[in-house]
Amino acid sequence: MRARLPFALSALTAGLLSAGQVAANGPVELTMYYPVAVGGALTDVVDDLVNEFESEHPDIDVEAIYAGNYDDTRVRAMSAMEAGDTPQLSVMFSIDLYELLEQDAIVAFDDLVESDEEREWLDSFYPGLMENGQLDGKTYGIPFQRSTIVLFWNKDAFEAAGLDPETPPENWEQMAEMAATVREASDGEQWGVMVPSTGYPYWMFQAFAFQNGHRLMSEDGTEVYFDDPAAIEALEYWVSLANEHGAMPDDTIEWGTLRQNFIEESTAMMWHTTGNLSAVRSEADFDFGVAMLPMKTQRGSPTGGGNFYIFEDTTEEEQQAAMTFIRWMTAPERAAAWSIETGYMGVSPAAYETEALRDYVANFPPAAVARDQLEHSTAELSTYQGGRVRRALDNAVQAALTGQMTPEDALSQAQQEAEGVLRRYAR
Repeated sequence: MRARLPFALSALTAGLLSAGQVAANGPVELTMYYPVAVGGALTDVVDDLVNEFESEHPDIDVEAIYAGNYDDTRVRAMSAMEAGDTPQLSVMFSIDLYELLEQDAIVAFDDLVESDEEREWLDSFYPGLMENGQLDGKTYGIPFQRSTIVLFWNKDAFEAAGLDPETPPENWEQMAEMAATVREASDGEQWGVMVPSTGYPYWMFQAFAFQNGHRLMSEDGTEVYFDDPAAIEALEYWVSLANEHGAMPDDTIEWGTLRQNFIEESTAMMWHTTGNLSAVRSEADFDFGVAMLPMKTQRGSPTGGGNFYIFEDTTEEEQQAAMTFIRWMTAPERAAAWSIETGYMGVSPAAYETEALRDYVANFPPAAVARDQLEHSTAELSTYQGGRVRRALDNAVQAALTGQMTPEDALSQAQQEAEGVLRRYAR
């Protein structure tokens, strides 16, 4: 009969064997590209998380590479793949799904999960955040740095203009009126509202359209509906904020500098990603609020941000290691910490049930606005040939906002361009 080791000695022996195996075989090495679409030291936050993961998982090394914005990250990851240096995983736009599938670049998480615990994890995220990562019943993207567009407003500016500082606009009419009031009360020194028209203008326009009861694309990514009357009306309203109400600049409003414009009180309101929330909180020296976007016929914002993807051209061992890392990064405790550090949403209900995020929301209610707005959200604009389709819409929005074309003509042209691109994908 074989002698049995005491439990503590058995555990020590197993630990030594495991450490010996890691030393002999080396850890599994993972490369991950990731984007940053807002200002702030988010790279430091990612580095700290990776270091913590590696200390808990000595058998896995993660090289996290900051790759620029979302478009830069997609280009870099796809270029690496074409060069035969495919990363094992990446955080990329949730709306990159169709392009990644068309390139046979990614694997479905359904094909990697093995245990009931892993399947429960796959089902643990907010459904509204899963729309852009799923197709034909399979999940290809896991939500990480996810957002909705929210309204930031300067309470001090509202009070100075004779407005109730605790009451943000509920609808389009109120936003135009309040913005015009601020502009007039400041003798033209402060704009009433700014909505960015560079970076992701299609995203902002999608919010306006959805608030007017209109969805811009089909669920299968093969059709768009840019020239619908409700979409035209939405773009006309956006244009009117400058041309009719004089409450917004009539030139380009930069995505990358808008947060600073708000902090410097150049504008009393801005539409921007909730991913800016923690930075605004730390930098603004005035009282501000955060609210859901105003409505026309309904509330609404498209979701946005990045998902984790695992690449096809990697070994089974690397894919399982990538799964281990992604599960760790999206666990409730990490999702809560990421939300507190950045302003991005906790990606699962369980994240908001952690003590840390529950207490944070109780002390700072704006941290719950983006999550609560999920009830009124829609999937971000995503189609086959997504870059070309979004570019057509971006150009249309900018042409209308700068007075080069009427909203109707601009959106008609965008629709024609998109239809030409998508024709071969019709089902």
